[in-house]
This record gives sequence, C-alpha cells and structure tokens, in this order.
Amino acid sequence: MHEVSLMATAVEVAEQHARDAGGTRIRVLRVRIGEASGVVREALEFAFEAVTVGTMAEGASFDVQVVPTLCYCSNCKEEFTPTSVFRECPTCGSFSADIRQGMELELASLEVT
Repeated sequence: MHEVSLMATAVEVAEQHARDAGGTRIRVLRVRIGEASGVVREALEFAFEAVTVGTMAEGASFDVQVVPTLCYCSNCKEEFTPTSVFRECPTCGSFSADIRQGMELELASLEVT
C-alpha cells in the first residue's frame, strides 16, 4: 500500500509548513487527488489515521478533494471527461493520451494553531 508512504511524506511536509508559519498543531489537512492518480482515497484516509499518531497532525481533520479526469482529443481539439480507463473521445472515438487533469496528488492547504 503506497498510500502509507505518500501520507507519511505529506504529513512531514505539512509539519514543516506549520512550523514555518509558527504553528504548533495542525487542525485540518486538505489534499487533492486525481481520479487517474492511482491513489485509493479510502487507503489514504486509513494511512492518515495511522501516520499522524504522535505528530502535529494527530487528531486533525483530513479533507480529500477528488479531481475528475479531463483529457484532450487532438483530432477534435476538445477537452472531455472520459467514461472509461481507455480515455476514448466521445465525439470521434479516438484514444487520448493527453490527460489535462486528474493525475494530481497535492497538499492543498492546512489550518494550524
């Protein structure tokens, strides 16, 4: 489960930002994960609970925003939301390798005290 190592790194980064801002406790940690990122939301939420024990983020709220996948069709010159993992353009049926959004894994924001 790679979500544990991802979350451990995110908490380390969040703690550093909290310290830099003069905070002693992280109250809310917000992340953005793309639908096509390969990150499983439920596993990330479980990992958050596990890795925050003994950290500035212990007991914090964890807010996850899922970012939908958006592709670009080079034939039609239009963006579209794919309906399957094959990312087939709904207009012309061609496969798109151009993913414009949905691969994100970002530490979006923190609330600290």
